[in-house]
Amino acid sequence: MFRLYDKISSNQVYTIAEMSANHAGKLENALKIVHAAKEAGADCLKIQTYTADTITIDCRNEYFQIHGGLWDNYNLYDLYKEAFTPWEWQPIIKAECDKIGIDFLSSPFDNTAIDFLESIGCEAYKIASFEIVDIPLIEYTASKGKPMIISCGMATESEILEAVEACRSKGNNKIVLLKCCSEYPTNYANLNLDMIPEMHKLTNVPIGLSDHSMGYLADVVAVAKGAVVIEKHFCLSRAIKNADSEFSMEPQEFAEMVSKINEATKMAGEISYGPTPSEIEEYKCRRSLFAVKDIKKGEFISLDNVRSIRPSNGLSPKYLHEILGKKANQDINYGTPLKIDMFSKDL
Repeated sequence: MFRLYDKISSNQVYTIAEMSANHAGKLENALKIVHAAKEAGADCLKIQTYTADTITIDCRNEYFQIHGGLWDNYNLYDLYKEAFTPWEWQPIIKAECDKIGIDFLSSPFDNTAIDFLESIGCEAYKIASFEIVDIPLIEYTASKGKPMIISCGMATESEILEAVEACRSKGNNKIVLLKCCSEYPTNYANLNLDMIPEMHKLTNVPIGLSDHSMGYLADVVAVAKGAVVIEKHFCLSRAIKNADSEFSMEPQEFAEMVSKINEATKMAGEISYGPTPSEIEEYKCRRSLFAVKDIKKGEFISLDNVRSIRPSNGLSPKYLHEILGKKANQDINYGTPLKIDMFSKDL
C-alpha cells in the first residue's frame, strides 16, 4: 500500500530516494540501492521508466546536443541510452521494494511506459519537470487513478495550473506538486523556496521539493516552509560514476537529512498561543506587582512602595497606573504580591 497520504495526513514528511542512473548499468547496484535507501530512512524508492527511443530519437542535429552543465557535449540519445534503467529489471526492483517494505515509484515518459508500469503493479506515478508540458501524457497517467507527483521545474503559473487541471479532468485529485529547479546541481540562490507556500495557495494541493542542491540544508528549509515531500537523488557512492552521481546523496547523508527534516517537522508544531506545557514551570518567572516596602493600612500606593518585578504571583503590571494613588485597606508586608482586594476601591 502506497503510504504517501498516510504520512502527509499525520503531519510527517514523505521522503523519496531517486535512483535514476545511479545503478551505473548493474542490477546488483540497483538492488543494493533499494536496501540502502530503506536503511537510510527513505519512504520510497523511485526509478525512471524510459528507453532512449521512447524519450527522444537517435538524431545528431544540433537540436539534440547538450551544451553546458553536467552533461556538456552529450547527444540526448546517447545520454539516455547510458542512463536508463532496463525495463526487465524493474519488476525485480519493485519486488525487492515490496519485500523489504519501501514504496516503489516511477516516472513514465510515454504511454508504453505507463502501460508497462501498470502491468507490474506500480501504485503511483511521478511526472518529471521536463514533461509537465506534455498534457496528453499527464492525462493518460492520471486516468489510471493513482497518486500523481508532479515536478514543476521551469514551469510557469499557467503550466502548473494546466497540469493540475489535466489530472482533475480525469477525475484524479490525488496530486502533489514538487517545487524544483532543473539545474544540476542547483545553486542555493536559484531554489526560490518561498514558492512552496505560494504554490499551495495557487493550487490548494500538497507541495514538496524535488531537490538537486548539494547537502540537506535546502530540504530542512523547505520543510519549514511547508513542504510535505522531499525527493533527492540517491547513490551508493559518488565514486560510482554515472550521469547522476555528481549531485546525488550517499546513504549516510540521506539518513542525516531524514533526521533533520523530522526535527524541522517537530519544530513547526501547531498554531497555539500561550505557554506550552514545557513552559508552565517558567511561567512563574513573569513579572507582576509586589510591595517593595512595608505598606501600612491607609498609606497611598506609589512608585516608591510598589514595583513590577519577578515572579508572577501578583497583579499584572498593566494595572500599575490604576492602583497608583489608591489607599491600602490593610497592612501589606514587604515582598507581598498585590491583589485587587488590598485597595480601597475596585480597579
